[in-house]
Amino acid sequence: MCINPMCINEESIVDARGLNRARNSDMEFLSDPLAWWIDPFTSNVFMQRALFAGLLVVLTTSVVGTWVVLRGMSFLGDALAHGVLPGIALAFIIGVNTTIGAFAAAIVMVSGINAIRRYSPLPEDTSIGVLFVGFLALAVVIMSSSSGAYTGDLSRFLFGSITGVDASDLRRQAIAAAVSLGGTAVFYRAFLVMTFDHAQAQVLGLRPRLAHGVLLVLVALSIIASFEAVGNLLVFAFLIAPPATAVLLVRRVPRIMLVAAVVGSVSTVFGLLFSYHYDTAAGATMALATVIVFLVVMTVKALALAVGSRSGSFTPP
Repeated sequence: MCINPMCINEESIVDARGLNRARNSDMEFLSDPLAWWIDPFTSNVFMQRALFAGLLVVLTTSVVGTWVVLRGMSFLGDALAHGVLPGIALAFIIGVNTTIGAFAAAIVMVSGINAIRRYSPLPEDTSIGVLFVGFLALAVVIMSSSSGAYTGDLSRFLFGSITGVDASDLRRQAIAAAVSLGGTAVFYRAFLVMTFDHAQAQVLGLRPRLAHGVLLVLVALSIIASFEAVGNLLVFAFLIAPPATAVLLVRRVPRIMLVAAVVGSVSTVFGLLFSYHYDTAAGATMALATVIVFLVVMTVKALALAVGSRSGSFTPP
């Protein structure tokens, strides 16, 4: 620590500059919205890549997440999001691409869920919970071993590093988004019917067991494609919050997907800008934005229903 008056003055100047920068950022939000909203994306390549990565994450998770929300599979989605951790950890240790490790772990977990669901008399959530705890414990064991002394490096896979994505990451995300859209289009009728009536799907010959397996693969794919951008622990927010918000606003499935994509995109843009101007974690800020939007929409809708019921009570029958 420097006790020289000149050093103290320099430190004070640095602190003052930081404070003034924050104040100027607030002022730009009001007085110069172009500089606050547009310039970060036009003047920084890493922000442009982060924006593209975030929008691809939103596109993938909104389409698949719609089915997760409508079918009440949120716990399954959370389990899959954590279930890929052992594969990531092992791949990191042996020097293999972490995407390959995550995909292998996801396939093992999806197969395990289907096997337990088919042969075990236990409820599905119990079977998922057993695998969830087992895979999470395995990841902790691997990371706590002598070969796993790399937790600092692994944190980017847990919490994301969207500002560090490169062209190859964007290509993988684009492929995953295309597969998710294509898979949803091909199995749309099966997904729709089995969401509301599993027996009817069986009668119509839509092979609901196969469709359920495909849906699990698509959920796993969306998680794997997104974990490097928003983090393995935060991708669940994008998988659930935007579709849940859309369900509060619209009813038809295609509109739910569209509104979810819009909500996720707005949250991504605002989260990136807030992170850029106020030096917060980008992935966490974007995920928090999706949850805030959901809470705001839910609150506004609840208030609107309360006001409507009160006014309706005074109207004549």
